[in-house]
Amino acid sequence: MFARKIRVEYDNAGTLTATPIKWLDNFAMRNFTNDPIFDDTLPVADGLIEIGKRVPIDLLNERMTDWFRRKGYLGPTDVLRLTEL
Repeated sequence: MFARKIRVEYDNAGTLTATPIKWLDNFAMRNFTNDPIFDDTLPVADGLIEIGKRVPIDLLNERMTDWFRRKGYLGPTDVLRLTEL
């Protein structure tokens, strides 16, 4: 089910930093997107999640960015970057 590995980093003033697993776990366990497609996400380590084949990366990036901003994890100019490994 979790066939794809995704690096999740954020750009904070030009420095790419791995997102803490706490953030990833918070999104995976408490995400309120009301979209069951995101049930296929599994935080593995800082900056690393595994996802199912049907999860669209662009939409995942959009929803994670929104969630992280609402939680105060990302600042208004921080950019989240998802890269398939």
